[in-house]
Amino acid sequence: MNSKRIWGWWFFDWASQPFATLLMAFIFPVYYAEVARHHFAQQGMDTATAAAAAQELWGTGLTISGVIIAVLAPILGAIADNTGRRLVWVWVFSGFYVLGSAGLWYLMPEQPNLHFAITSFAIGLIGIEFATIFTNAMLPGLASRDEIGRVSGSGFAFGYVGGVVSLAVVLLFLAEDSKTGLTLLGLNPPLGLDASAREGTRATGPFVALWYIVFMLPFLFWVSEPKGPKKPLHFGSAMMDLWDLIKSLRHRRSLASWLASSMLSRDALNALYAFGGVYAGTVLGWSIFMAGIFGVVSAISAAVISWIGGLADRRWGPMPVIIICSSILCLVCVVLVGMSRTSFFGMPLEAGSNLPDTVFFICGVAIGGAGGALQSASRTLMVRHTSPARATEAFGLYALSGKATAFLAPALITLVTSMSGSQRLGISPLILLFLLSLILLIWVKPEGEPEQ
Repeated sequence: MNSKRIWGWWFFDWASQPFATLLMAFIFPVYYAEVARHHFAQQGMDTATAAAAAQELWGTGLTISGVIIAVLAPILGAIADNTGRRLVWVWVFSGFYVLGSAGLWYLMPEQPNLHFAITSFAIGLIGIEFATIFTNAMLPGLASRDEIGRVSGSGFAFGYVGGVVSLAVVLLFLAEDSKTGLTLLGLNPPLGLDASAREGTRATGPFVALWYIVFMLPFLFWVSEPKGPKKPLHFGSAMMDLWDLIKSLRHRRSLASWLASSMLSRDALNALYAFGGVYAGTVLGWSIFMAGIFGVVSAISAAVISWIGGLADRRWGPMPVIIICSSILCLVCVVLVGMSRTSFFGMPLEAGSNLPDTVFFICGVAIGGAGGALQSASRTLMVRHTSPARATEAFGLYALSGKATAFLAPALITLVTSMSGSQRLGISPLILLFLLSLILLIWVKPEGEPEQ
């Protein structure tokens, strides 16, 4: 194994993880929820309706970006395999990541442009999702079949450590408390940032962009284009190859079942990540600091459990890891639906009870740990269903399976939230998605199946 190339590949996870940790889960969604809820309340909505409207708008943005990713992911994968080029696409979509993240600076607390903020977030999300297709496709060439699970799990663990470090930096030095205007260290935001305009918190977006630029340098210097002929693009040929792969699914029941299962589980997991911060900010009324501490706990557990999951993957294979993690995440969704600030599965709580906070912290450990291990084991199982020569195309199809219904979970959450007026009940569709993903695993072969 080329250890330097593996480390360079791992640095993509380190560089890109802050988008999920800071912008998708713990800092930006909470700030967005605060700003959006206040904006809608000023328009005459009561507190509950304003919170639901904020979640509904957030869900709409995720739905649209999910459709775009679902349509283009397999096409881009086929083009990359047809030309033999992958790195150029990593850098193209890295530009999307940087521009989208930096654009979140413009979500101001007063007279906010919510649609611009969601558009910027969607551009960054599209960038990281597409770049990940091409970096995932490099995994088969990094190590032997027996070592791929460990390499994949260690990569996720390394990425989550990066998420913890970036989150700590933002909490300690950038994000200010909405009441005191001070960071977690009791400092004013640096570089003359205006706390009253929430510039410390808004700087999280540009910080994530800068972090990515700096820490992609090891990837730039240590990861080379996979060996093989470089050919001019023949779009028709690329589409024919993709169509042949899709048609082959009718003869490859294991791969087809796995793509369907992972489609549902990853869709539900991504929605759980995306709506967790909004849930914490609106249902439980958490501040950015509280959500940030929650994020540190969740990310640390994700790093540790992803590493352990990689070892378990190496020892027993990815299938047991996937089953256990999906079951845990399903139970977490049940808890979220049954809990509010004032009750727990119908049992009233005393005013000021800390039980919801404690339970949500436990859920955070479960989401972070099970989610990280699930994603790591999932890409390992995908490797067992493809070959290095067609890896990008296969991972493009894998991305399609993860995004073909990427609009479904946010759309269902948005629909149920709108119909019920309850954010808690809005989470309930995720329970069904995780259960269906587990059922589909019955037809998946743990060792994969040969290409037709």
